[in-house]
Amino acid sequence: MVNNSTIVDVLLDKSIAQSNQTAYTFLADGENESGSCTYRELDLQARAIAVQLLTQVKPGDRALLVYPYTSGLEFIAGFLGCLYAGVIAVTDYPRQHIKSLSQYQERIIDCQAAIALTTQEFADRIKGQLVTNPGMALKLKALPWIASDRVNLDLAKQWQPPKITGDTLAFLQYTSGSTGQPKGVMITHSNVLHNSEVIYKSFGHHDQTKILMWLPMFHDMGLIGGVMQPLFAGLPAVLMSPIALAQKPLLWLQALSRYRITTSGGPNFAYDLLCQKVTEEQRASLDLSNWSVAFTGAEPVRAETLKKFAELYEPCGFRQEAFYPCYGMAEATLFITGVDASQNPTITYLDKAALSEDRVVTVAPDHSNSKAVVSCGHTFNNDEIIIVNPETKTQCENRVGEIWAAGRGIGQGYWQKESQTENTFRATLADNPHRTYLRTGDLGFISNGELYITGRIKDMMILWGRNHYPQHIEETVETCHPSLRHNHGAAFSIEVNGEEQLVIAHEVNRTDLRNLNAEEVIGAIRLAVGEQNLANVFAVALLKTGSIPKTSSGKIQRRACQRMFLEGSLSTVAQWQQSEIPDTDITDLAGQFYSD
Repeated sequence: MVNNSTIVDVLLDKSIAQSNQTAYTFLADGENESGSCTYRELDLQARAIAVQLLTQVKPGDRALLVYPYTSGLEFIAGFLGCLYAGVIAVTDYPRQHIKSLSQYQERIIDCQAAIALTTQEFADRIKGQLVTNPGMALKLKALPWIASDRVNLDLAKQWQPPKITGDTLAFLQYTSGSTGQPKGVMITHSNVLHNSEVIYKSFGHHDQTKILMWLPMFHDMGLIGGVMQPLFAGLPAVLMSPIALAQKPLLWLQALSRYRITTSGGPNFAYDLLCQKVTEEQRASLDLSNWSVAFTGAEPVRAETLKKFAELYEPCGFRQEAFYPCYGMAEATLFITGVDASQNPTITYLDKAALSEDRVVTVAPDHSNSKAVVSCGHTFNNDEIIIVNPETKTQCENRVGEIWAAGRGIGQGYWQKESQTENTFRATLADNPHRTYLRTGDLGFISNGELYITGRIKDMMILWGRNHYPQHIEETVETCHPSLRHNHGAAFSIEVNGEEQLVIAHEVNRTDLRNLNAEEVIGAIRLAVGEQNLANVFAVALLKTGSIPKTSSGKIQRRACQRMFLEGSLSTVAQWQQSEIPDTDITDLAGQFYSD
């Protein structure tokens, strides 16, 4: 592979060496090809957009990118156009509601954006909302917009290579906001290229690899895995709108089958969807025999999901060893650890009681108190992870601790948040102040050189003197009654009279709303959590379908659920609470809770 130092170098190289090769094919509706582009065409578009940008801003300025999910090719050209101009791209997702105007404004203020890029259609929609709401988002109203799909390609002739290096900031990647306010992670060209090299090696990619991605391109897994990895390696990619998957999950599998895709994947919930929403008759028409890397990350990887999916899709040619559990985060560009390709994922069974005390005790799978945890593999290319006691800042062995990471893929910090950057990106061990690490905020342990994730520090609850991971309780709840919607619940705690108390908020299936027996469902939740998690449920909120707070990438926002519960603003269909709180209304407690 050619040794390029920036993303711009990579595309320039591909535009010469593979000029007429199709780089990306886009399925706007998830089924039909709505467009494609070659490396030569992409280079031309990036040059023209860069020239247009530099008539209004200067290198180093920030440009907000907001594209409809159905405009994937336009997003890629706009993103690369920013890099061709030396402008720092700031990606955001296309919001639909009027309140989104103020959310765009918050992002503009935070990154000090000088311009915005989108399609003509989307720009007209935003401007129309601003006209009908003249008092809202005045900074958004004042921001100049470029419709990148209308830029004159003749401008490309005027392009001059930007004065950038591997250390130049390429873009700001905002965190998902699952545990607090989103923050802009500063990602350099070198960060992207190192992470891309690691993904190429760890996934076992080669010149016959074919990639399909449906994840949103504005965030790490979709952007680095679906846009940058194909570009870095010169591999053809088929891209879909995430809306298509949400509306009809079968389309993902049909595209895998049709294009003979070798690499694709997504969070655990996506595999759950395919288990729930695809019929036996539909599965019979699929050929998944080419799917050799089915990556799964971004949220806890559940052994039960892997097992069920493999059983259902084995007749379609899917192989269990194709599963590729991995671990990463926005602060690390994307990828931190992954398993060895073409090997069955390693599953370890732990004693739940010991785990609540941060001890790692393995048991047999059929042990009455066992908990299955899936390995997320190891680091590559001299990257490093260690497990640290977050209080003493000393390394842990055979115990659960905070995961710290180091390597060339780690971002440079949070945009204009020096104290948070210092705390998160420049952590040092008590006995070694010279080596800095990224504090991930995630809990886990290492066994036989492989990383296992157990939870997040901020989500950890202490109930009756025992540590409890919310995802373990959420797994218990979603299977305790058929009226509860899978992957749409949150377990969190509130402080009541000085004690931490457990609250469950969970969506009800749409088909069960009309004839819901709330008393029966709440009773099932309390019983299951008491028996399986040895915890007392203080309150239960049963929610309307589709109402639980989620991040733009689909993660449940437990802290937002906590805040909304305290405020009384959850969309509940039924709510139960253990007892009245003496002299205190539950909504009065809202002000006691802090933000990230």
